[in-house]
Amino acid sequence: MGKTSLGIDVGSSSIKVSLMDIESGECLASSTNPSQEMPIDAVQSGWAEQDPEMWWQYVVEGINKIAQHYPMNDVACIGISYQMHGLVVLDKEQKSLRKSIIWCDSRAVEIGAEALENIGREYCLEHALNSPGNFTASKLAWVKRNEPEIFEQIDSFVLPGDYIAYRLSGRVSTSVSGLSEQILWDFKQEQRADFVADYYGIPHNIIPEAGVSIGVEATTDKLTEELLGIPEGTPISYRAGDQPNNAFSLNVMNAGEIAATGGTSGVVYGVVDTPKADPLSRVNTFVHVNHIPSSPSYGILLCINGTGILNSWMRRHVVQQTIDYAEMNVLAEQAPAGSDGLIVLPFGNGAERVLENRTTGAEIVGIDLNRHSTAHILRAAQEGIAFSFRYGIDIMRELGLKPDVIRAGKANLFLSPLFRQTLSTLTGARIELFNTDGALGAARGAALGAGYYKNREEAFRSLKCLDVVEPKAEDVEILEKSYQVWKKEVESRIK
Repeated sequence: MGKTSLGIDVGSSSIKVSLMDIESGECLASSTNPSQEMPIDAVQSGWAEQDPEMWWQYVVEGINKIAQHYPMNDVACIGISYQMHGLVVLDKEQKSLRKSIIWCDSRAVEIGAEALENIGREYCLEHALNSPGNFTASKLAWVKRNEPEIFEQIDSFVLPGDYIAYRLSGRVSTSVSGLSEQILWDFKQEQRADFVADYYGIPHNIIPEAGVSIGVEATTDKLTEELLGIPEGTPISYRAGDQPNNAFSLNVMNAGEIAATGGTSGVVYGVVDTPKADPLSRVNTFVHVNHIPSSPSYGILLCINGTGILNSWMRRHVVQQTIDYAEMNVLAEQAPAGSDGLIVLPFGNGAERVLENRTTGAEIVGIDLNRHSTAHILRAAQEGIAFSFRYGIDIMRELGLKPDVIRAGKANLFLSPLFRQTLSTLTGARIELFNTDGALGAARGAALGAGYYKNREEAFRSLKCLDVVEPKAEDVEILEKSYQVWKKEVESRIK
């Protein structure tokens, strides 16, 4: 067997590891751990934490499962994708000081809002393109304010993917794209946003050195070779947050191209070459993985927290886990488009950026006990998720993006014919579905970053379009009418 590339995707639900044959670009093996979803600790309402050691143990478990069938000494490079915006704080021995405050934790919303006003709204939007909001720097400020005894012990703080890179290499580092998702990047000056760190009282020396996303920034150490069989010195040559990585996985790299995903949260990510800010920070701009100053590339990200998690809640509590997701999709299709007036607001997973960081909660609205059935509820849930995508895409249109074509991996919510058809019809966009996922994308990125692929075209030659969905003209009127009712309900809760 030839050289292989290892991709690691650190999600909040699971850790996926994929092994890719570099020459063919084909996935040789993959492992998703644990078999059930990883726990998220919520000690208080709006909080969400996970233990970084848990991530590492599942990374090790996933690699060891693959190693039972494929030799790890053939691994030539490693790529890492990870849940964005999480905070991991490390002491001088690089041990985690507390559980990670992850992406859907909303405890720092007020701290970020204060920072926006005190630094200056216009200055923040001009330089950081975003409000400090509920992002990583604001979460660290929460630790400083509420857990000073922990803050005093911090030697460095990193993102979830940076933590896994450290465990593999012994080197603490991040990327420029990572700094931007922490709201610690100055887009105007093309440098670290020390004005945010200084406002929060974050010492510069605890901010890791930042490098490129596609390229060698660390190599594996002797401990990794002893534990996992991956040769010491193997380059860790790709690192990206899950949404920039999803875009990369789908070969979304040029201005005007758009990627989407529908896991626990739902995301639309569009690439632009001019940095733009939404005045209300409902969508956010980050440095894309292929950005260099001479050829700028930025990603406008729409994130809806309450999407796939709503679908999984429906499976647990509405159908009582008596049927699987595929059967749920079939049942939902028994109800008509528009769900006979039943609507679902999917925002039950913390503060929603698209709603200006409001926490509105999820709701089922308009139930008629004489007309509506389980099928209506399941359909209205998927339509409600699609409506939330449309709501955010309309904001992205205001920033100049034109979503004529949306690319997605054929996974998670995009496995549902009902969801993808509803989204296509609502947005007027053609949806193209591909044979990739986060871990495989990270493996491909690593091979490109380590120089095993000469260019982007060579890296993506094995990417295949599996399905195409076009808007359904006969459903446009009823879905548009339902969407407007849904939108009115949502906006009544955020005024």
